[in-house]
Formats: sequence, structure tokens, C-alpha cells
Amino acid sequence: MNRKPRRQDDRIIGWHPIQEALDAGMELARVLLQRDAKDDRTRMLVKVLRDRRIPIQRVPRERLDRITKKNHQGIIAFSSPITFTPLEELVQQGFESGNRVLLVVLDGVTDVGNLGAIARSAECFGATGLVLQDHHAAPVNEDAVKTSSGALLRIPVSRVPDISKALRYLGQCGLERIGLSEKAELPLTHCTASDAACLVLGDEEHGISMDSWAQCDVHATIAMRGSTGSLNVSVAAGIGLHHLLGEIQA
Repeated sequence: MNRKPRRQDDRIIGWHPIQEALDAGMELARVLLQRDAKDDRTRMLVKVLRDRRIPIQRVPRERLDRITKKNHQGIIAFSSPITFTPLEELVQQGFESGNRVLLVVLDGVTDVGNLGAIARSAECFGATGLVLQDHHAAPVNEDAVKTSSGALLRIPVSRVPDISKALRYLGQCGLERIGLSEKAELPLTHCTASDAACLVLGDEEHGISMDSWAQCDVHATIAMRGSTGSLNVSVAAGIGLHHLLGEIQA
């Protein structure tokens, strides 16, 4: 008889339940692994997780102890509320739809609330999908789904190991890459997205990374009159999406 993984909410606790979840093809949002675990079993699991692009965090045992009082065996996983779409498939689906392709690429956005708000705007304006980094980024969890008002359940999401490489691939597929940052000089209002494009947004503190910025074909900014240095990334995403896709809704 097959046993179901032992869970508390979205948590999967212990080696065997996590291995069972992986064998069953369950989507995992992330895995917390005890920092000093370095045996062969750990190395083999890390390889599997990386091959499946599942984020891994090395943490002290005390953090795992705070999450659960059960015997976690040095490892806790969190199931994902969504099924991720491979980037290649996401692009293919967009082109086959016959509609304008516009992906939203998030380069290291770490706040779950921002992720949910961006997903909500993306789905509302008809974006093709989201592209997220699989590490140093906000997890796609129940809080993100709730903040998105369920949009994360309705819009395709791809998870990639390297955003700059993903942008390179998107450029090779013919997508115009539009980077949005307060550091740019070209007003967003002067930009018109092509029939296949992606809107690139950076993390809350540093913005788009240099490697990803270099991959962008267009560097745009949202003109502001006030003295505040920048907008919240989810607000900037909403403005950018409205400008690039808003006319479709008219």
C-alpha cells in the first residue's frame, strides 16, 4: 500500500515522505535542508532537486526545530499550490495562442505580497505568463496565491535557475525584452511593445541585475514628478502592464 507523504498544511516532513512526494511527481515550492548535512544521501537529493529546479535553502537545525516539533530528520519541504510550466513550453503556448505574447519576468523579487500583486495585475491585463527565478526569490505559496486573488492559479508560471540566461533565450525566440527601472532615461510612454515581448522587473532594493539589464533591448522608466526615488515594484508592474497591454482591454 502506498503511503501519503506526512504533511502539516503545506509542509512535508522527513526524508521518506519527501522522497515519496518527488517520486509521485509532486510540485515542491522549496526545500529546507540542515546546513551541516553532507552525506551521500544528501548529495543525491540535492542533485535531484537542482535537476527539477526546486529551490534549496541550507538552514541551521534550530530553524527546522521552530517549524515543527516532529522528527524532521534535518529536512522539511513545502508543497507548491501550482504546477510550473517549462519556459520553452510557456513561449510555445504564447505563440500558438495567436494573441500578443507578453511575459512578465521577475529578477529576484523577494516579497510574497509583491509577487501576488504582480501576478494579479499580469492576469488582469492578459499577460501570457510569469517567469520567476528558482532561488533568492519569493516562493509561490498559499500566501502568494491569496494575495494574487487566485491569479497565480490561472496564469502560467515558469521557474528558471538563471534570469539572465532565460532572457537570452527569450531574445533568441524573438521576444523584445523591456527592462523597467528608475535608472533608465527613456520614458515608458515612448515605448510600444511588439507582438512578442517581455516586461522585466527587478528586486525591491537593487532593481534588475546587471547581467539581466544587459540582456534587455529597451531600458525604460516611469516618469514621476514627486521626490520619492522609486515606486513599489508591484505598482511599477501594474503601470507597465497597463501601458503595454491596456489598449487590448479598451
